[in-house]
Amino acid sequence: MIPARGGSKRIPRKNLRDFCGRPMIAWPIAAALESGCFERVVVSTDDPEIAAAARAAGAETPFERPAALADAHAPTRPVIAHAIEALEAEGPVCCLYATAPFVLAEDLQRGRSRLQHNGVTYAFPVTRYAFPIQRALRMGPGNAVEMVQPEHFGTRSQDLEEAWHDAGQFYWADAGQWRTDAPIFGPGAVGLPVPRKRVQDIDTEEDWQLAELLFRAQGLDR
Repeated sequence: MIPARGGSKRIPRKNLRDFCGRPMIAWPIAAALESGCFERVVVSTDDPEIAAAARAAGAETPFERPAALADAHAPTRPVIAHAIEALEAEGPVCCLYATAPFVLAEDLQRGRSRLQHNGVTYAFPVTRYAFPIQRALRMGPGNAVEMVQPEHFGTRSQDLEEAWHDAGQFYWADAGQWRTDAPIFGPGAVGLPVPRKRVQDIDTEEDWQLAELLFRAQGLDR
């Protein structure tokens, strides 16, 4: 299930914009098809142009996303739950973001495999923070700074606990799990480590430029 609404605000038409030679949405669709994990690769969208691009890339668009689930405040879970109901889907379901060009087929395969382990509710990629989060600074008026955790001012970096964050690319869960209100980061959630060089939020023009540089540097545009 690939959610892709048409009303992107920070980067207009982001899902359709050319990213290293293809519409952005075409990259995750290609990874999903290559993975062999899925009976169907379905895009949930309210936008006819996105739907056409998705079909051109090999995905299906068997329904139109309701307007109530297509505004900027619509959470992901109800969108996926709607798609599951519309398709009467059962078994493992993966929510794969349209703006995740760095996803590889093997990432999706690892997620599907981990979901099959007993007690696993969600499986999704995570990556390490590049800098110890315990050394984070808070910026105040006049650019005054203070440590968020001042007790760690004198702690050596190597003595601080390593921290990870959600890569924001995809989430595997059973269809029934998507219908619940259970938090993704709750009991049974499993992280799939991926290198930092393949994790990049794309919310600004600067993000976009950096993402294309990283993508091409790793030869992922071939």
